[in-house]
Amino acid sequence: MRQRLVDAGYGLGWSLVKWLPEAVTRPVFNAAADVVWYRRGGGIEQFEANLRRVLPDASDEEIKKVSREGMRSYLRYFQEAFRLPVWDEKTVLERMTIAHLDRLEEASARGKGVIFALPHMGNWDLAGASITARGYPFTTVAERLKPESLYERFLEYRQSLGMEVLPLTGGDGNIFGVLARRLREGRLICLLADRDLTRNGIPVQFFGEQTRMPAGPAALSIQTGAALIPVTLAYRRVGIHATLHPVVAVPEEGDRKSKIAAMTQGVADAFAAGIRKHPQDWHMLQRLWLSDLDAERLARIEGAVDANGNGTAPQRSDA
Repeated sequence: MRQRLVDAGYGLGWSLVKWLPEAVTRPVFNAAADVVWYRRGGGIEQFEANLRRVLPDASDEEIKKVSREGMRSYLRYFQEAFRLPVWDEKTVLERMTIAHLDRLEEASARGKGVIFALPHMGNWDLAGASITARGYPFTTVAERLKPESLYERFLEYRQSLGMEVLPLTGGDGNIFGVLARRLREGRLICLLADRDLTRNGIPVQFFGEQTRMPAGPAALSIQTGAALIPVTLAYRRVGIHATLHPVVAVPEEGDRKSKIAAMTQGVADAFAAGIRKHPQDWHMLQRLWLSDLDAERLARIEGAVDANGNGTAPQRSDA
């Protein structure tokens, strides 16, 4: 029943919100965000715990202020997602500015493909639509949501924006291979890459504490020669701003595992730089750092790590 209600809510959003003036929908979504924030649910408490790592010198009042702004930012994503299908190309392009676009242009010109690694920040769907409108159609991977009808809604929505979407589960099981083929065709792929608390996640230092992030972006870069570019997003009053960070180079020395570890740490460092500047736009309401995990889950993760701190399971499933 809960899944059906969620699905119906999204359906109502896509059928109704897109036809309402933004001057009407923005205050409504801000008010909804404030209600969620005032209720102080588990997601808000975890968000504030995460923000304390990002802003270690902030007072409790400052953290609460940022977390309230963060909930407004989070619901702004949904408000814009419901409206995005009716925006024309001119609006999509105007709603996104990009710093260091030359890094994409130069990497793409090499013909070996480009990998964008992004945190859960800002509106990645608007960013995707804008980069597609600039002549860079891309492939991404999406979690298969429940119920299936909700997954189909998001699939149709993202395909309408020009994305090729591969299901994380339920497909032919060779996501890594498909992504590698797209890169060898010289295409762009975009992967959310700031959280992977599984046995395949790569240990990284993030704001001074250990967590784990996906191996896929680095592994794909090493295998295909594609440029790995971390990207962070931040909201402006109107639209968003994307920062394309420097290419994460493949180390010249070391085995494959050590290269993946070094490159994943490079991605984490770029994410930290962007998140530190705009913490309210980092929509991480879940546990992220290993110190926040319960003992049972932490033991499952640590039991799958070898003596060198590398995941022992095959990396390809992490793409």
